Amino acid sequence: MSKFEALTGNDAVATAMRQINPDVVAAYPITPQTSTVQKFSEFVADGLVDTEFVTVESEHSAMSACVGASAAGARVMTATSANGLALMWEIVYIAASNRLPIVMSLVNRALSAPINIHCDHSDVMGMRDSGWIILFSENAQEAYDNIIQAVRIAEHPDVLLPVAVCQDGFITSHGMERVEIYEDEDVRAFIGEYRPQWSILDVDHPKTYGPLDFYDYYYEHKRQQVEAMKNAHRVIQEVAEEFNRKFNRNYGLFEAYRLDDAEVAVVVVNSTAGTAKVVVDQLRAEGLKVGLLKPRVFRPFPAKELVDALRHLKAVAVMDRSISFGSMGNAGPLFLELAAAMALHGVHIPMADYVFGLGGRDILPSEIESVYRDMLRAAETGQVERMVTYLSVRE
Repeated sequence: MSKFEALTGNDAVATAMRQINPDVVAAYPITPQTSTVQKFSEFVADGLVDTEFVTVESEHSAMSACVGASAAGARVMTATSANGLALMWEIVYIAASNRLPIVMSLVNRALSAPINIHCDHSDVMGMRDSGWIILFSENAQEAYDNIIQAVRIAEHPDVLLPVAVCQDGFITSHGMERVEIYEDEDVRAFIGEYRPQWSILDVDHPKTYGPLDFYDYYYEHKRQQVEAMKNAHRVIQEVAEEFNRKFNRNYGLFEAYRLDDAEVAVVVVNSTAGTAKVVVDQLRAEGLKVGLLKPRVFRPFPAKELVDALRHLKAVAVMDRSISFGSMGNAGPLFLELAAAMALHGVHIPMADYVFGLGGRDILPSEIESVYRDMLRAAETGQVERMVTYLSVRE
């Protein structure tokens, strides 16, 4: 039988890690991720897991240790945030390019400068082209569930790519919530035993890892990563379907909330989606046909599925907790990807981007309501007033 516990998002992730019982965890503390590996280190000290816990001198070293352990055939996990992820940058690409199924809890935090320890999505959006699968989590329950599914996704023989599971720094990482924790045996049965296809420790079948790879083969290896990411699109859904059946959940590529008969909608990831649902209910009570789409999977980007879910609308707003500097309109990455997807799939409706919450600034329900009302006007006029709006910023 499962049980309900009051846990922070970080403790929920650490609990999932305990149940997964990885062979190796290498990590370095950084706010607001620190309590994840701190809690997991207690499980190690108490003998509740068999994990080799590697304390390193930096996040660059943490990911380097993860790469080495994974190449040796271990089931490997880590965690980081913001500047820690930036320090991993070189090795993040190496992990994906070497097709190593590492699972990382990424607690989203603003990148410096100026230095800031609070939430935005500049860290994860900076790694979006690194070759990692990226999943988003609205709350502690989803962070817990996504970590468990990430192991199966990463280790699938058709994928073999690392996975980053995101949640919002302090908002969910340190917020206490009611989380359903499954039986240890059920979790371990779901993830199964890891059987690596290759190991650098297999002396009877020697392999070469990380050699010079010039123009003679580098291109083909990048093309193989493309195919692996294409396969991940299918595998993510297959793993979710099995997880849903076993644990009575409803995961997919995204969540649609009151979207079927909506005329306008907001697209937003992570914890802000929970606040937006409250606003949707309030506006629905006024008779306004509004809805929400919350992407769960950002890489691989499920373009067609998102477009099909939105094509019936009269206007769409995207809310981005980061900026792609120098891009069209200095918009956010989620908007840019979705706008391109809509255009390429032949859907031409008014779209606008709303950048919000940088550096942890609160997003109020009244501000989300203003986004919906802007879209309702756009639905009537057929055009948006401005393509990019910076919510609650001092002009």
